[in-house]
Formats: sequence, structure tokens, C-alpha cells
Amino acid sequence: MDILYTVEEKYLQAIDELNYGELPKALHLFHEIIIEEPEYARAYYQLGSFYYYQFKNYQAAGYYYKKCIALEAEFPDVYEHYLKLCIVLKMHKIIQHIAENALTVPGVCKASIYESLGLYAEEQQNFVQAKEQYKRAVLFADGQSENNLFQDHLKRINDKQNASRNIVYTFQA
Repeated sequence: MDILYTVEEKYLQAIDELNYGELPKALHLFHEIIIEEPEYARAYYQLGSFYYYQFKNYQAAGYYYKKCIALEAEFPDVYEHYLKLCIVLKMHKIIQHIAENALTVPGVCKASIYESLGLYAEEQQNFVQAKEQYKRAVLFADGQSENNLFQDHLKRINDKQNASRNIVYTFQA
């Protein structure tokens, strides 16, 4: 039996268990970490991801993501997932606040944040805002495939805008 002496060692063990597909073991270790060290923000992030992606328990996921940000606001990994969760839950008032905070944190993928905001605006049928967000995402694209994805989003928005235009028929005698 392995004896883990520090919280960091337990965290790394939990990440290993997660990578090897041992979800119950990883979940147990993350819970142990927050019991031993309630201020260890990264364990809250991992638990948030568990509850969001594995269990679809959005309320618990939101709690853990929010707790992670409260403990370590400069932890970049949490923002993209928390923003997506808030979009799924249609938490309109908090979405812009999270995005603004995320864009100030070093290490946050700005392209992903702008893409999420574009998808949110598109869902709201605000195509002008969606197009603006996708254009911002293009500016922060890391590679050609990501750039192509954002260009596809822009093309889809243009198609939607063209489809919603009124058709005018002229009568010719």
C-alpha cells in the first residue's frame, strides 16, 4: 500500500488515477484532499469537472468551480469550464462577469473564452454579437485547425443572417 505524505503527492496520484480511467479512486482521493486541506483549490476544480462531465450534476459542479475561483482566482483551467457550465445553465447575469475575469488571468485560453461567448450569443439569436466574439477568437487562435473552426463559426453566422432576411418578390407582367 502506498503511503502519500503530502497533499501534492495525493493530488498527483489522483490525476494518475484519472488518466488511467480509475474514476472512483480519483474521486475518492480528491475528496480526501479537500478534507485534509480545505484550501487546495485544484482539488475543487477537479471535483467540479467530475460533477459536470461525469455525473451531470450541474449544481455541485458550479459549487466546486466557484469555490476553486474563490480560493485561487489565478488558476486558469477553471474558467473555461465554469463559463461553459454557466452558459448551459443560462445564468445570464454571471456569464459576462466570468468571461471578463477569465480574460485577465494569465494562462487562460482567450480563444476558447471568445468562442464560448460567441456560441452563447448565437444561442440567443444575437448574430452580430456572435460574429464579433468569433472574430476575437480568430485573433487568439493557436493553430490552423483552430482558426478553421472559428472561420466555420463565422460562415455559419453569415448563413443564418442571410436565411433570416426577408425575401422580396417582384411581380412581372
